[in-house]
Amino acid sequence: MRFLVITNAPTLLQDSKHVAYDPYVREMNIWCKYVDEFTIVSPTTYNAELLVSSFNKQPKVISVNGFSFTSFSNSIKSVLYIPQILFKVFRACKKTDHIHLRCPGNIGLLGCFVQILFPKKPKTAKYAGNWDPKAKQPLSYKLQKWILSNTFLTKNMQVLVYGQWEKQTKNIKPFFTASFYKNEIEDLKPKDYTKTLHMVFVGSLVEGKHPLFTIKLVEQLIKQGKRICLNMYGNGVLKQELQDYIDYKNLKTSVFLHGNQTKEVIKTALKQAHFSILPSKSEGWPKAIAEAMFFGVIPIATKVSCVPYMLDYGKRGILIDLNLKTAIQLILHYLASENLTEISDQAAQWSQQYTLDVFEADIKTLLH
Repeated sequence: MRFLVITNAPTLLQDSKHVAYDPYVREMNIWCKYVDEFTIVSPTTYNAELLVSSFNKQPKVISVNGFSFTSFSNSIKSVLYIPQILFKVFRACKKTDHIHLRCPGNIGLLGCFVQILFPKKPKTAKYAGNWDPKAKQPLSYKLQKWILSNTFLTKNMQVLVYGQWEKQTKNIKPFFTASFYKNEIEDLKPKDYTKTLHMVFVGSLVEGKHPLFTIKLVEQLIKQGKRICLNMYGNGVLKQELQDYIDYKNLKTSVFLHGNQTKEVIKTALKQAHFSILPSKSEGWPKAIAEAMFFGVIPIATKVSCVPYMLDYGKRGILIDLNLKTAIQLILHYLASENLTEISDQAAQWSQQYTLDVFEADIKTLLH
C-alpha cells in the first residue's frame, strides 16, 4: 500500500534522516507498520526549537511552503504559494492508495479540498483539534470540519475526532491518542495527600497553555498553607518570563522549569506526582492529561473540548475555569473533602483502557 500524509507539521532533514515533532512521529510509526510506501506532503523548514525524532520508515517528502494570512505580506505570499501547493497535493493524491489528512491546519485545509476529487480512494483524517461544534474557532477550522463531515463532498473517508459529540455524520469516529502499552500498566502505589503535593505541568510554554496561570495557582495554594512542588516540562516563548516571575516571587524552591524532556523522564515524573495541571485555552485530546491519568495522577484542567468527558465531569479530576480565585476555592474543596485516592484510581482505570495496543489494532483496521 502506498500511504500519503498531508500535514502542516514540518518534516525536517537532520543527519540524512527525516525527522519531525516527536509525538507525531511516534504515532506515524504505528500507521506505517502496515504500509509499503510512505509519502509526506508538508513544509520542510521550521524557525523555532522543536523536540524531534526520526521516522522508523523513512518517507518520501514532497516539500511545500507553509502559509498564513496573519499579515498583508504573508497574505500576498500565500496567494502565490497556494496554486503550487494544490498542484503538488493533487499529484501526490493521484499516485497514492490511501490519503491521510492531518487537520486542522492550512495544508490540511487544502488537502480537504483536493480529496473531494478522489471519491473512490480510501481516506482517513485525524482531526487533532477541538471538534466541539459549539467551540469558537477560526473560519478555516470551521471550514475543515464542515468539509470533513459533509458526506456528499467527502466520500470513502473515516474522520477521527476526540470525544463523543451529538448529531454527527456517519463518517465521524470518536478516537483517542495513546502513549503507553498495556505492559506498562503498574499497580498504583498509595499517594499521601497530607504532605508535600507534587504537581506537574507538561506542555509548551506558550500563551494558549497558560503556564503563568499554573504558577500563580501554585503560588496562591502555598499562601493558603499547602506544601507544593511544581515541576514544569516544556519549552516556549514564555520561558524567560516565567523564570523571571519565579525569581521575583521567590518561588525557586517550589517551582522548577525543566525544558523539553524525554518520554522516560516525563514518565518518571508522573509516577511521583499527585496532580497534573493543564489550564489550556483549547485542546484536542490533551495527551498530557491522559498520560498523567494513566499513572493515577489527578488532573486539574479547564473545561475545553473533550476534557469534561475525560474527567467524567469532575469524578476523575478537577475541572476549573480560568479564574484564579474560583479555581483555588475548588482545589481546596477537593483537598479538604473529596476522596482523592478514589479519584486517582478512577483516573487510572479510565486512561488505561486507551493503550498503544488498542490504538495500533484500531489503526490496522482503519487501513485494511
